[in-house]
Parts: sequence; structure tokens; C-alpha cells
Amino acid sequence: MAFNPVIFDLQPSDKNEKEGLYQYIATFSDQSKCRLFLTKNPNWKLAHVNRLLNIPCPMCRKDYYCNCMEKHLPAIEAEFLQKIEE
Repeated sequence: MAFNPVIFDLQPSDKNEKEGLYQYIATFSDQSKCRLFLTKNPNWKLAHVNRLLNIPCPMCRKDYYCNCMEKHLPAIEAEFLQKIEE
């Protein structure tokens, strides 16, 4: 089963405007949640993604921390950029 990241909701979590660092909580269409770590100098760049443990991982179905979301950074970044422009 392929993972298709579609951001349903995006909430700002933390920011450090001096350093250009931002955190957002993204809720995907399958109700999984991730914390997105981004930089903005001057364009947005997704640096890291951390899955929150509200449901098992949509890819490996493990109920603990895994690195599956790291494999999909470009797709998640593209979805974030599309969502932030709205």
C-alpha cells in the first residue's frame, strides 16, 4: 500500500523567527498526525518530520516511533507548500 500524504489540517506549533525555524502539526487524511520541522530562509524547506503517536503508523502499522515518514519528505513538503499557499 502506497502512502499518499494529504494534509487535512495544519496548525502552527512553535516558531523562532530570528533563526527562521518553524514547527507545524499536520493532520493527514487518514487521521495520523506529524510534527513538521521547517526552515524559511527565504523559501520553505522541510527539515524533519516526526510522527505523533495518535494512531499506528499508516505504512508499517507499528505503534511506536519509526522512520517511515522520513522516506516521504519530498511528498510531504510538496503537500505542505500547497496547503500553506491556500
